[in-house]
Amino acid sequence: SLKIVVLAKQVPDTRNVGKDAMTPEGTVNRAALPAIFNPEDLNALEQALRLKEQNPGSTVHILTMGPPRATEVIREGLYRGADGGYLLTDRAFAGADTLATSYALAQAIKKIGVPDIVLGGRQAIDGDTAQVGPQVAQKLDLNQVTYVTSVDEVKDGKVVVTRHIDGGIERVEAPMPILLTVNGNAAPCRPRNAKLVMKYKRASAPMERPAEGLPYAEEYDKKPYLTIAQWSVADVDGDLAQCGLAGSPTKVKAVQNIVFKAKESKRLTGSDADVESLVKELLDSHTIG
Repeated sequence: SLKIVVLAKQVPDTRNVGKDAMTPEGTVNRAALPAIFNPEDLNALEQALRLKEQNPGSTVHILTMGPPRATEVIREGLYRGADGGYLLTDRAFAGADTLATSYALAQAIKKIGVPDIVLGGRQAIDGDTAQVGPQVAQKLDLNQVTYVTSVDEVKDGKVVVTRHIDGGIERVEAPMPILLTVNGNAAPCRPRNAKLVMKYKRASAPMERPAEGLPYAEEYDKKPYLTIAQWSVADVDGDLAQCGLAGSPTKVKAVQNIVFKAKESKRLTGSDADVESLVKELLDSHTIG
């Protein structure tokens, strides 16, 4: 059996970026954008769930950092077959760059207990850095393989994966414990399971729970599986100087929206003469050839 942790992030939907997308301090204004499950983290979750199916007795837990609403990422994982989750939420985590984020995640994984496999998406669509996974591995002194497209086999304390590289693919065998980052061209995540949605639809962190006396408040004492662990900086023995803005050396100077416009256009027919003329023009300008 395997102990698996999936690093997941709730990200702003970058397809809907507007003028209010950034704060004056240069951080993402998450309140101004719709929130979604980071796409490549879903690919990582699918690989984790496949490993769970192939290795009876294995467990999959989601680890995320963010405001209380980020618990939705954990619920989405539960709906698909994860066993539980952990929410890192504290005002001191706000404004974290990749260095501070990886520090907080590494501290949380130490509290959980270093698993056999940590999986995460290659990168998040709100930063596109691909740095957090490798930084977490470095902080925990874990082996790591990046750009994974499939986890093929786990045996004898080793994992065999296929990864994408420039010009092709390669198969890599590495010992556990290990951290893997998964590409977007890996298998897409399975849809929600209707029975699991009914079971976990009220799963929440303590900060989200209804007050005593309100509808469903009594369910959390009767059904412990509905409680999602919620941790602060203190809960993971974090150093405030390494968290959030205080621990983030990256500073955004400015954000600009750039719109590309064509300076000129040319309409062509499908005739041989027009095609030949276009090819000659592209060769002359060294655009091709």
